[in-house]
Formats: sequence, structure tokens, C-alpha cells
Amino acid sequence: MLKAIVNLLKQIKLSDKEQGTQSLLSSSQLPQAELNELIMLFKTGLHAKLELQALFLAERYPDCGLVWKVLGISLQLQGKDALPALIKAQRLLPEDAEAHYNLAVALSAQPQDAIANYLRALQINPEYPEAHYNLGNILNELGRFDDAIVHYRRALELKPNFAEAYCNLGLVLAATGQFDDAATHYRRALALKPDFAEAHCNLGAALTERGRLDEAATSYDHALQINPLNAKAYAGLAVVLKLLGRVDRAVVSYHRALEIEPDNAETLYNLGIALAYIGQLDSAVASYIRAIEIDPTHANAHNNLSLALMDLGQLDNALASCRRALEIKPDLANAHSNLLLIHNYLPDQTPTLQFEEAQRFEGLTVQHASPYTEWHNTPEPGRCLRVGIVSADLRAHPVGYFIDDVIAALVSKATNRIEIHGYSNHLYADAVTERIKASCHSWHSVAGLTDERLSRLIHDSGIDILIDLAGHTAGNRLPIFAWKPAPVQATWLGYLATTGMKSMDFLIADSWVLPKTEEIYFTEKILRLPESYICFTSPNVEVPVSPLPASTNEFVTFGSFNNLTKMNDAVVALWAEVLTAAQGSRLLLKTYQLREASVRQNTIARFAAQGIDSSRLILEGPVSSRAEHLATYARMDIALDPFPYPGITTSVEALWMGVPFLTLAGERFASRQGIGILMNAGLAEWIADSPSDYVAKAISYSGDLQRLAALRKQLRNQLASSPLFDSPRFACHLEAGLRDMWTNWCNQQTER
Repeated sequence: MLKAIVNLLKQIKLSDKEQGTQSLLSSSQLPQAELNELIMLFKTGLHAKLELQALFLAERYPDCGLVWKVLGISLQLQGKDALPALIKAQRLLPEDAEAHYNLAVALSAQPQDAIANYLRALQINPEYPEAHYNLGNILNELGRFDDAIVHYRRALELKPNFAEAYCNLGLVLAATGQFDDAATHYRRALALKPDFAEAHCNLGAALTERGRLDEAATSYDHALQINPLNAKAYAGLAVVLKLLGRVDRAVVSYHRALEIEPDNAETLYNLGIALAYIGQLDSAVASYIRAIEIDPTHANAHNNLSLALMDLGQLDNALASCRRALEIKPDLANAHSNLLLIHNYLPDQTPTLQFEEAQRFEGLTVQHASPYTEWHNTPEPGRCLRVGIVSADLRAHPVGYFIDDVIAALVSKATNRIEIHGYSNHLYADAVTERIKASCHSWHSVAGLTDERLSRLIHDSGIDILIDLAGHTAGNRLPIFAWKPAPVQATWLGYLATTGMKSMDFLIADSWVLPKTEEIYFTEKILRLPESYICFTSPNVEVPVSPLPASTNEFVTFGSFNNLTKMNDAVVALWAEVLTAAQGSRLLLKTYQLREASVRQNTIARFAAQGIDSSRLILEGPVSSRAEHLATYARMDIALDPFPYPGITTSVEALWMGVPFLTLAGERFASRQGIGILMNAGLAEWIADSPSDYVAKAISYSGDLQRLAALRKQLRNQLASSPLFDSPRFACHLEAGLRDMWTNWCNQQTER
């Protein structure tokens, strides 16, 4: 705005000297003395006096557009209502680009009117960089990114040293997922204006999206050196610290940001995520609720509140928060996925209801997708297949543990027959990531890429079979499957129900976990692998199997290391019945939620309601390493599987450590995981067909310590030679399944 008045006054002088009868001065008959006084008042920053003088002149020269123009600017500089004066100036000066520009600035809260005035200013003066820049800003806010880019680029053509235009062009490029290009433009802004704190912050955000976390932290540090009270920089740095695993420091940085801007809903929301990550669930809930109080329409805060409430076992409240998120933003795919995930934990949900909810997700995704209908993949059944895997969990995570050895074996077994191409939707990489990456033909970090750009990347890479490894779990990219970037698409491993997507051609399972009677609840065709649909990677830490703890203790220790959300009231009642029947026994529970004092107290109260004293409960939070986690099984004699959502990773780990587990047979895909594991481990007798059978088996096995000790000694060897750990054998089965999928598609092309 200051530039506007400087240009205005310069323009007045030029007009007076050079424009003759066209001069705005001569047409308004404003004396030079009056003009000089306006210039002096502006130069000395006496804006209030400038306003009074302009008002005085407006009375004397009511048809002088320049006076109204100066009056409007003086009011704007004081934060007063300038709109009437600027409207008057625009009417008196219909061919004055700056009059239209100034009015557009004042109309920023009315974007369509502002756009009209910027466009009129550019009609009069197409070479007006500030007008192009401000118009780009409004178009950016409206989500009209392509149009915004055009005007930012034009502003830079006209004014190559326009640092702010470089910075805001970077924002639009980042909004469209072009983070590398965005970073380039932020750097250009900083080359022109090194102390541009906003550009440092934006560069930090772009680098974060590309996984260049150390560089991002440096950018935020630069911003804070320029302005130590920059809340945006503290909040951005906190995001980086969390991704680097320094979550405690991230929480401190979020709090610092909130000291500066206490009512920033986005920062409160992100603080909630960090607090939930370190198990401070009550504090996370409080942070989400505060964010919602400030911004009731913050759909993501409602969605993440539902996740925290789910972890706290408050499933009804979790469902309500999830549904509220979808009321606010019906196309929020993550919220719909979370809704479906919550259904898996509810014991009274019918498969029909879950199937219908999944189909609604399908309706959501197709609205935002433009599916590919043509692919350049050669339909030859026997050629080398390009198989893509999409997941946020290609790391030290249950999914990572299950595919680590499998991918290596698949590539080794299928030399020149199968290529694996990894699409990782997570910025963090660890040793597991590096091992998986080493087995891949290509690797792409796709976190932050829009669905359209990721779909194009996959399509242009010529992927034959694209496999989702997440389903409706955190970090999934299911919406890209609606774009159909690969001719054959399948889901495997990460989720235990249908995705609901018609574009998902197959779901990989086995006969133990998914009977044919359940196929009516799946939109996908079921591809059943022989024996098992999962194969675990042997832990890369040496933790020996311990002697049976009951042999030296005076009691049997049952246990579960499952997510506590799986421990519904029916599970608590049945486990309490086991503890009552097995006199003197203990129950060891270890999970991340038990870091929270309120969760421990609630757990004790739930068992107390079933007649179990707290002295019989051993409640522990997570440990710092996988070796410590596995070593904790040395204190457990028998593992108890929850229902209807049983364990998978925890169950296989228990067996590896010599601890057998009891499972209750269910009918649905999710509830039959224990059956599949135990049948493949050669432990069919540990499957209970009813709650009473579950208790009876628990009493029988816990009462025969000699038999239990013998099983413990042999279980690891028994497991290592089973389909659950034989990755070369599993790779043969998986390769055959992938080849069947591909041949099916090839045959369809031949029939056309």
C-alpha cells in the first residue's frame, strides 16, 4: 500500500509535467501547493493529518479522483474503513489502474469483487506486477492454482526481483504437490531477500514433504534467528522433530509456538498428534478438543480425536467424532477409513453393515478420480512382471516384518520374472526400510504427492500389478486405486476386511482365514494362497527362548501384548473367567496405551468389576527396543488372543518366543487370524470353538506345566520350518498367485 501512494504521487508529478490536457491534475484543478502538502504529510508519516487534509480537499474538490484516492490510502494506512473513499476514487477515475487496484485490496474479504477490480486494473495496465501478484494470491486462496501460477509468473516477468511473488508461487506449487519446484522458488526468494522469514518457513515445509528433514530443520532455525517469536517456525520445526523421532522435543516446540499464538487450532491439532504418538492420550484428547473449540469445523481434529478416543477404548465416542468429521468434510477419506477401522473393534457389528460402509467409501473415492482406461502394458502372461507395493509401513512395523524376507525371497526366486517397485508413503526410514528398499527394482518416496500425481507416476512407470499393503489403516493411499493406475490391483496384509473398492481387483488371503461363505462381503475377488497368506521375517535380534516361568513361579502367567482397544467388555469377562478358574494366576498386559495413568486405572476397574483384584494384573507400557519387547515373553506362560479382532504380529512373536496362544474361532476374515496362524504352526488344539472351550483349554494347558515346558522348548524350531517362516516356499506361492492375476488380465485383453 505504501508503494501505491508513492507511485500515485510520482504519477501525479509526471502527469502535471508531461500529459498536458490529459493530466489528472489539470482535470481536477488541484493546485500544486495542495499537492505538495499531501506529499509532505505522506513522506513524514503523518497519516492522520494526511486524512484530515484529504477530507478538507474533498470538500473543496469533490470531483477530484486523486483526492479520494489519497483519502482512501490514508484511511487504509491507519486501519480505518477506506472502502467508501476508494469506491468514490474508482468511479471518478475509471481509467486509472491504481484506483481499481486499491479498491481490490480493500475488497479482499469479497474475493469475486476483488478479482473483478484486479482484472480491470490489468485491462488498463497489463504490465502491473503488483496487480498480477495480488490477483494470484486471491486465486490461490480460492484453490484456482493453475490461474494463480499464471499471474505469479507474469508478475515475475515484469518484476524479476519480486521476492514475495517467488515465495507465493512456491506456495501454489507446494499445494499441488510440486515440492521440489516449490523449494526452488523459495530459494530464489531468499537469494533476493535473505532475511525473508516466511520464505525460510515455507522452504522448511517443502523440504519436510520431500523427507529432507535435516535441511528442513536448518530452514526453520534460520527463520527463528530472524524472528525468535515466529510461531509458524516453531510449529514447523516440531513437525520435523517428530518425524526424526525426537517427539519429546517436538512437543516442547509446539508448546513454544502456542505460547506465541495460543489460539492456533492447527498447532493444537498437531500437538495432539505428537502427544498421542508418545502415549499421552488424555493430553492429546485435550489438545484436539481445544483445537475444535477454536475451530469447530476442523475436520482433521475431529478425526484424530476419534483415533485417540479409540485408543482409550471409548469406541462410541470415537465413532461420534469420526462421523462429525465426515459431516464437516464428507470427502475426508482418512475419516472414512478410520470409521471402517473402528468397526473392526466392535463386537456387535454385522458384516453387512461394514460392507455397506466400505461401499460408501468407494462412492467417495470415485468422485475425485479420473480412472485410467488404457495402459501400455504388454499382455504377455509369461513375461517379467512389474509389481508395485504401496504402503506407509515399509519400516519397523508389522507390515514391514511380514514382507521383509518375502520380498527378498520373491526377487531372488523370480530373477528376471518379477520386479518389485516400492512406493513408500512415509518420510521416516529405518533398517527395515533399507532392507526392503534393497530388494526393490525402484523406490519412490511418495508422501505428500497428490493422488493425481502419484497415480500418474505409477501409470507412467508401467506397473502391471499394484498391491496395497494398508487397506483402511493409517497412512493408506487407497484413493489412488480409484484412479486405476495399473491394469491389475490387489490388497494384501494390512487390513482385515474389504476395501469396498470396485477398482481393487483382488484380495489375497488363504482358506483358513477367509472361507468361501464370507466372499459376499467383499468387492474384491479372493485369491487364496496355499497354506498361509502371511509369512513372518525372523527377528534380527538374538533373544533366546526362556524356561517356562511357571516352573519357578508359584503361579501361571497369562498375557497379551495386543492393542488394548481389542480388549472389549466380552474379552475382559472371558479373561476374568480364566483368571478365576486358574487359581493364583496372573495376567500380564503390555501395550503403548498403558503408559497413560487413566488407562491403567480404567483397566484395573474393568477387571475389578469382574471380581479380579489388581494384584493379579501386571500392567506395562512399551519398551524401547524390539529385543526388550521379545524378552518380555520370558515372563509369560500362555498368551490369550482377544476377539473379534485377534492378534497377528503379537501372536507370531509369542510363538517365536515359545509361548503358545489360545484363540477363539470366529467367522469373519478378521476374527479368523488366530486360526490361520495356529493351523500353519501345527497347533490346531489351541483353537477354541466357544468361550467355554476357551476357558477349558486355558485351565487344561495351564494345569500341565510339564507339557507346556516341553512345547516351549520345541516351538521355535517347529515354527521356523512352518509356512509362517519359510519365505522361499511362500515366495513360490505368491509368485504363482501374482502370475494367475496377470494371466487373467491378459486373457481378458485377448477376448476383446
